[in-house]
Amino acid sequence: MEELFRFLEEEQIDEGLLNGVRAFRKEYPTEKEAEVRVPKPEYFYYGKKTWELALAALLAGKNLLLAGPKATGKNVLSENLGALFGRPVWNVSFHINTDASYLVGTDTYDGNAVSFRPGPIWLCAAKGGFGILDEINMAKNEALAVLHAALDFRRSLDVPGYDRIDLRPDTRFIATMNYGYAGTRDLNEALTSRFAVLDMPVISEADLQKLIARRYPQINPKICEQLVRLYGELQRKAESAEISDSALDLRGLLDAVALMEQGLTSGDALTMCIVNKSFDAYERGLINDVIRARIPADLTREVVFRA
Repeated sequence: MEELFRFLEEEQIDEGLLNGVRAFRKEYPTEKEAEVRVPKPEYFYYGKKTWELALAALLAGKNLLLAGPKATGKNVLSENLGALFGRPVWNVSFHINTDASYLVGTDTYDGNAVSFRPGPIWLCAAKGGFGILDEINMAKNEALAVLHAALDFRRSLDVPGYDRIDLRPDTRFIATMNYGYAGTRDLNEALTSRFAVLDMPVISEADLQKLIARRYPQINPKICEQLVRLYGELQRKAESAEISDSALDLRGLLDAVALMEQGLTSGDALTMCIVNKSFDAYERGLINDVIRARIPADLTREVVFRA
């Protein structure tokens, strides 16, 4: 992932940390059959301090918990880290039906015999993968209990009816959690203590402008600047409770730019990707007013993008 290394060098990430990652990749090369699971990020995460904290934790052999509000880039950073370290990634999205047998594995009958079908945590342990534990604060206690031995100094999994498997030294777990989502709860101390916790900051306007410009190099710089200011204004209104955070959607903003690139007007693209994500008519009107004050609705692809 030389492009990602070059990006981090441009962002002036500590050279010692980057050399540490290179040494890690040399010591634990990606196995041929696992290459398909190594992420190929569409976006790079911007935030020098956050990058350095995350790299230091993973190089020290720790698991990482990325905690913070919506639109702080938790999943983007998780994917970037998997790509940078060259590790196969298994994603686990926690919900009410995620149980221990799904995480570790279960018996299955293939028509001839009963065999063990490994789950994502078992596969991470066996293949030196990075396990992305998405929305970990939505998990049931039964599911979380399975993780305790894997996440602490024991670094092992007991598989009922089979045997214990020790985690490979290149295995890491990166968990994410949002504050205040429906169905979430506080993590207990036993689980939290097994992670290095990184409080994810909101992306700065300067970094957001670089993010958009890197993904869409032909974008008109003045339009890019207005989109960044629009996002900042929506963020301030959400923080002051003038609107809900449904409009504070970084993916939505980037998706809107993608739709403009496909030929939609700015008004249609921003309505589909930001305004319509609120299901309250009055709030949609407020969000629409904020957008129209900053971005005219009739901008075409020829205006938004340079030839």
